[in-house]
Amino acid sequence: MPVTSSISSIKRWPSAEVVLSAANAWAREAAEQRQDLIALGYFGSYARGEAGFGSDLDLIAVVGTDDRPAMERSRDWHTEALPVPADLLVFTAREWQQLEAEGGRFARTLRAEAQWLVKRETSQVR
Repeated sequence: MPVTSSISSIKRWPSAEVVLSAANAWAREAAEQRQDLIALGYFGSYARGEAGFGSDLDLIAVVGTDDRPAMERSRDWHTEALPVPADLLVFTAREWQQLEAEGGRFARTLRAEAQWLVKRETSQVR
């Protein structure tokens, strides 16, 4: 989140290096806690090197299975520890394979941009 300097009222956003370092640590912890995690990464402005003041961190996770609706899956991932707001999309392995097979715009964007922080050896994620 933006912080105010002790001698100024100017807000500063964490640097991309700080955000990505925190994302790496967060991803390592997630991998230790979640045995069903296949892959975890980021895309969007941080992946393109275009992040600036106010940029959120777009995250993507691929898990083995999850019967909950897609919009509910990210609720138990605690992204509050990250230094900027984060949006997390959680796909099951089957959904991920279908997304890639369909080859739509979003799949092409992820293929071009995604930076994977965690990839299990059995991962089908490119």
